Amino acid sequence: MITIKLFGMLKTLANNRSELSVALNGGQRVKDLVAALEASYPQVSELIHKKKVLVSVNQEIAREETTIKDGDEVALLPPFAGGAGTGANRSDEAVLIRVQRENFSVDEEIDRVRRRSTRIGGISIFLGTARDRSKGHDVSSITFEYYEGMAQKKLREIRERALKDFDVLEVLILHRYGEIRIGENIVLIVVGAEHRAEAFRACKWCIDELKQITPIWKLEQTPDGEVWVEEHP
Repeated sequence: MITIKLFGMLKTLANNRSELSVALNGGQRVKDLVAALEASYPQVSELIHKKKVLVSVNQEIAREETTIKDGDEVALLPPFAGGAGTGANRSDEAVLIRVQRENFSVDEEIDRVRRRSTRIGGISIFLGTARDRSKGHDVSSITFEYYEGMAQKKLREIRERALKDFDVLEVLILHRYGEIRIGENIVLIVVGAEHRAEAFRACKWCIDELKQITPIWKLEQTPDGEVWVEEHP
């Protein structure tokens, strides 16, 4: 029996359950898991076949032939929408890559990057905030859900790739989760470089990549009820 973690709209399709238990009936691969889902959760299985939902095994995106063993952590990931507090005992990377519930100070985060190197001559930032209208409907509040562990892992990968592929000196990425009121901060990226051009390029790449690969999902409260957002512009 395999336990599967569910996120976002998939919980709605599974009668508001956050986990499913599925018997593979002797199978050992991801495609066997998908086949087992077809009987009880055909909508979920169809989304996987259409590649609108991804399967992850041990916090890595899996393929049909990926083997599933007892004890593996398996999750189903709907389209992405795109950690906790600060403290003196946290490592540098843990401070620079965070998923947290509480709001943050943009000025403090910029200063955090500025202090990393005296060679920094240009700082570029992207700040995402909660707006009151989306795709033609009013929005009263937003709630973000994330895959603990995998989300931080993907943000670390983005930071490491940005430092490697762009001529920049430091990168900070911060995303909030939980309920966020209209007008509040959601996501912040701060990039420090010797020159502004590379800081701009790296900052844009980071937010575009975050929306593509980070398992974070957005639930909007609208006059017509709750709406899971499957993609961002």
